[in-house]
Amino acid sequence: MAVKIYKPTTPGQRGMTGYDFSTLDKKAPEKSLLEKKTRKVGRGSAGKITTRHRGGGAKKRFRIIDFKMNKLDIEARVQAIEYDPNRTSFIALIAFVDGEKRYVVASEGLKRDDKIIFSVNAPVKIGNRLPLNKIPSGTIINNIEMFPGKGSQLARSAGSSAKMMAIESGYAHISLSSGQIKIIPENAFATIGQVSNVIHNRIVIGKAGRKRWMGRRPHVRGSAMNPVDHPHGGGEGCQPIGLKHPKTPWGKPALGYKTRRKNKVLNKYKKKIVTAKEEVKS
Repeated sequence: MAVKIYKPTTPGQRGMTGYDFSTLDKKAPEKSLLEKKTRKVGRGSAGKITTRHRGGGAKKRFRIIDFKMNKLDIEARVQAIEYDPNRTSFIALIAFVDGEKRYVVASEGLKRDDKIIFSVNAPVKIGNRLPLNKIPSGTIINNIEMFPGKGSQLARSAGSSAKMMAIESGYAHISLSSGQIKIIPENAFATIGQVSNVIHNRIVIGKAGRKRWMGRRPHVRGSAMNPVDHPHGGGEGCQPIGLKHPKTPWGKPALGYKTRRKNKVLNKYKKKIVTAKEEVKS
């Protein structure tokens, strides 16, 4: 898919880019796989704002995505590659030979009328899904399960992927795009290929109004506020924040503050990447 460049007929459109949807199938979404999507506008169960700068936005319906992909050993045909307003990647409408239809996250290169299958013995082909212990080292994968049967949790957004490294003592070593190595049970499933819509990071929003369509309200800098409203506020003109480290509106550290729980179960599945310098020191 190519990036669509708008003519600079207005200041907001100067430099703005978008998607060229000509490569997608022009069809209405599958009615049986749609749900009503209620707007939370950044509010929690108590009705109070827990996430700031949310609200408004275009009305949209939720597409039910099959992240478990647990219908094994039954071939499916890709009926359409569609746009999903709820996520950055494109989605594929697949129809199994028994007539059931499901939405899955589309892999890059997947086209209409392609045949895919979720199976332990599936061939290593784009769109197919198989266990990690059946995937050769160096293969690009996406929609990876962290626990067998739970459904895909890693590498699901547009253009993201991971690389299969090795199998060792019943665990697969997966290299994520962040550089981190994840250790996952070898019988967890993953999809072959990279997630679709790889040009997503090249899209320029261009104007504030386009963010409002997405449900994002204005975000005011703390340094532009008064001292009563933010720790960064105050001063004559454009001043530095006057602090050693930036803070949140509530006085907590904003950068470099560890928020991950120490007793989180997933901590034992992380593997430290040893650099060449560290090897020399040891």
